[in-house]
Amino acid sequence: MATPDSMPNRHLARSIAMQSLFEWDFRGQPTAALPAIIEHNLTEFAPGLSESEFVKSLVDGVIKHRAKIDTIIAKYAPSWPINQITIVDRNILRLGVLELNFSKDIPPKVAINEAIELAKSFGGPSSGKFVNGVLGSMYNEMPKIAEPLKTANKITKKSAKK
Repeated sequence: MATPDSMPNRHLARSIAMQSLFEWDFRGQPTAALPAIIEHNLTEFAPGLSESEFVKSLVDGVIKHRAKIDTIIAKYAPSWPINQITIVDRNILRLGVLELNFSKDIPPKVAINEAIELAKSFGGPSSGKFVNGVLGSMYNEMPKIAEPLKTANKITKKSAKK
């Protein structure tokens, strides 16, 4: 888990991951070029960053789960087909959805706040509100999805103890 001292580094790492995903998406999604894109962005914008593995894990996670992530985005932004969302906002949302749904060590509110901050820094005037709306809607439904899983886990653990 991240320590408070590593938080600014984590924010910078998310920025580098978003910039790398932006470049990848802008260039037509050449997955083979991703390692070079990431290395270039780390060297250019964050030399000596201690969280370079975090950058790579974020980018790899988005690529690995992209189909699921894009389906989730489409569900919570139904008025915006994925290819009509700006490249910046689309990749910020991908990172946010990744951290909300696939990262166990990132608190949901941290994932949302970080995505909103990226949107404010890199997106257009309404990007922060858009990202907040999509991720906030998804977060509001998460307890409905997670509660049956918690109940099932409690039952399973009780059964295992017997």
